[in-house]
Amino acid sequence: MTGHSGRTQLRLVAGLLAAASIAPAALAETAPATAEAPGTAHPELWPAYTYPVPTRPEAEARIADLIARMTIEEKVGQLVQADLCCVTPEDFRKYKLGSLLVGGNSGPNGNDLSPAPDWLKAADDFYLASVDRSDGGVGIPMIWGTDAVHGHSNIIGATIFPHNIGLGAMRDPALIEKIGAVTAKEIRVTGQEWTFAPTVAVPQDFRWGRAYEGYSSDPELVASYVGAMVRGLQGAPDNDDLLAGPYVIASTKHFLADGGTDRGVDQGDSSISEEALRDIHGKPYGPAIAEGVSTVMVSFSSWQGVKMTGNRSLVTGVLKERMDFGGFVVSDWNAHGQVAGCTNEACPQALMAGVDMYMAPDTWKPIYEDLLARAKAGTIPMARIDEAVARILRVKERLGLFEAGKPSDRAFSGQYELLGAPEHRAVAREAVRKSLVLLKNQGILPLAPGKRLLVAGDGADDIARQSGGWTLTWQGTGVDNSHFPGATSIWSGLKQAVEAGGGSAVLSPDGSYAEKPDAAVVVFGETPYAEFQGDRAALVLDPELTAPFKTMEKLKAEGVPVIAVMITGRPLYVNPALNAADAFVVAWLPGSEGGGVADVLVGDSAGSPRFDFTGTLPAAWPRTALLEEGALFPFGYGLTYNSPQSAWHPLPTQSLAEALAQAGDSRLWFNAGNPAARWSLWVAGEGGEVETRVTTLPADALGGRARVTAENFKVQEGARRFAIAGGKASVQLGNLDPVDVARETNGDVMVLVTMRVWDAPATARIGARGPGSEGYAAVTLPATEGYVRYGLPLKCLRDKGADVTGLDRPFVLETEGRADFAIAEVRLGSDAEQVLPCR
Repeated sequence: MTGHSGRTQLRLVAGLLAAASIAPAALAETAPATAEAPGTAHPELWPAYTYPVPTRPEAEARIADLIARMTIEEKVGQLVQADLCCVTPEDFRKYKLGSLLVGGNSGPNGNDLSPAPDWLKAADDFYLASVDRSDGGVGIPMIWGTDAVHGHSNIIGATIFPHNIGLGAMRDPALIEKIGAVTAKEIRVTGQEWTFAPTVAVPQDFRWGRAYEGYSSDPELVASYVGAMVRGLQGAPDNDDLLAGPYVIASTKHFLADGGTDRGVDQGDSSISEEALRDIHGKPYGPAIAEGVSTVMVSFSSWQGVKMTGNRSLVTGVLKERMDFGGFVVSDWNAHGQVAGCTNEACPQALMAGVDMYMAPDTWKPIYEDLLARAKAGTIPMARIDEAVARILRVKERLGLFEAGKPSDRAFSGQYELLGAPEHRAVAREAVRKSLVLLKNQGILPLAPGKRLLVAGDGADDIARQSGGWTLTWQGTGVDNSHFPGATSIWSGLKQAVEAGGGSAVLSPDGSYAEKPDAAVVVFGETPYAEFQGDRAALVLDPELTAPFKTMEKLKAEGVPVIAVMITGRPLYVNPALNAADAFVVAWLPGSEGGGVADVLVGDSAGSPRFDFTGTLPAAWPRTALLEEGALFPFGYGLTYNSPQSAWHPLPTQSLAEALAQAGDSRLWFNAGNPAARWSLWVAGEGGEVETRVTTLPADALGGRARVTAENFKVQEGARRFAIAGGKASVQLGNLDPVDVARETNGDVMVLVTMRVWDAPATARIGARGPGSEGYAAVTLPATEGYVRYGLPLKCLRDKGADVTGLDRPFVLETEGRADFAIAEVRLGSDAEQVLPCR
């Protein structure tokens, strides 16, 4: 068995095509109009690698034979990946699809919280449909991909590891390999074979909502981890029967510069030079290729204005040819639809750029039909299709998929005791210990175990919050501690450690107490989010998450030593908390094993540390809410119990509300009684009635038919109440600049409106308007006892006719008849208390 280079691989493909009577010359692609066009890479400037996965002659012969016998329909089917939400086993039987994925909000039987056995049964059902040959097809088995990005995190009971940014604080590649191995084994329990991990982004702007998916802002540190994680997931590069062992195939993502977009905008554009693209964001792909990573996922983002999914110079020229990547390339969730000239339903440009498999979760059928029609018409070269199919089959061959049988018959399948097994949780707990970063210690740590401990803060006993996004659900929301059997919250870990040493612990989120404690741990920080829902305009916590700052100040004023423990996916401006606390620990997003925090904070019976702090910052910590104003703590900073103690000089502070107002927040349209910056609140009627812009209260509108007053919600006058005497009326939020929510629409995001209704209108509609377009859905708004957060999917408004790329009135609530209601908040999100049907 010998390794092969990209050139050797191309010759192999040419041989396959010849065997199938296809001219290999058709592989040639039209060159760009100018080599110097923006977004055009120069492969000769990039490092060259050699893909180390051996080529087995018998495997190549099988692939050649399959391609020779496959129909055009079967070939096109291999290029398409559908989401569990939107496909059936019968569809796999009929369309010969190559792959299934499970998105963050999908699950067997329409339930993303389905128990593990349901996942294995679904894996069997789809596999058996894919290999069905009753119609004379070749029956190529499908593969199932899942976002197991910090453990097998879609599955209840699985081990949840710290998110990557916490792992980056460890500086421990050997432990990273163990984490990969545990994750692979737990994935195999439920029958999947492919994880969309590791993310090898190198975040440069931590306003980015996916920053916690990157190990570090330092490309050297990221590169030092990538090979270890791939090896843990897949085994050694010469491993050619992964399913015989405890392995899955890995996917490095997102190629390229997903962490380098301007202003940290998810799915945005990176205007950096090609040298920076290569040296910062390209660096982690060398170790991935050296370990034989099986798949690479292409980014939503752009470089110099050209979408990666359509950038042939990078996907084919750099990745496949110069870097010699020998696996297959998969796109991200409907990312092909963002390529110039494409839609979600049609994008031959992605295939011609070098994408081998379309991740078309809810658009798989139109993508299949479009590719098939173009293949039959000859407008897509059959040689390019065959090359993509050969790459996919080569990975399936390496998996051992053709001999493995159905998922439930494979090694480790159905061994549910492996999910969250003690030895797996021990690996995760070690990772938690090593990821903690100590930024301040005025002699209060380690905690003496035989004392009275108060544990406060709204994050102390919340496993979902400490686990973050991509945990059971896409955003990590809508779940509670009951969904994490066997897991340990930070509170329960501290309680166990303190009581084991003869002390006592009390949980009091607001910091109140009956008996004065000897010390208090206050747990605070971010709440879960994923992808663009986590994009921030400034490096600050949302104001409603800062109440624990007051708790710390109160406790300190009462003479209680305070240890702050911060849950966060990124470094943030938290100077008030740093000032108030006697010790400050960054726990990142530790996952299911909160006991690892107590391992380091609580000392032994003699008061000595049981474990020291070893973690150091994987990225610089900001001095202020504005990125450009420099670092408070540099990359690599972190104290230990042996660090010399120095006097604390109070840090300057600023209003978080002021910082957010300065920067703006594109997700929040109306809050605390006021529209966001550059937004306006309007009351309108019908016909020639004059619109009223609401600026002062109380306000009359519609010739006296409507009156607007203030109501309290969370804060004084935090909502606006609309009393309408009758007729048609509408409450509208408008922006000076049209709002583009196409990205959010693709991601199953909703427009959320928090309301209380005293007098229900006869009829109501929620909609959105833009120049020349509008879309409305009929809704029912019954009288309520309190406030309810309703959600209407943006897809509904798009499907009803609204052009979601340009909305100047993104929120309209129309009523008819007498009505009395209050609106407290309007924003984008996914955490609706009640989802409104699209009627």
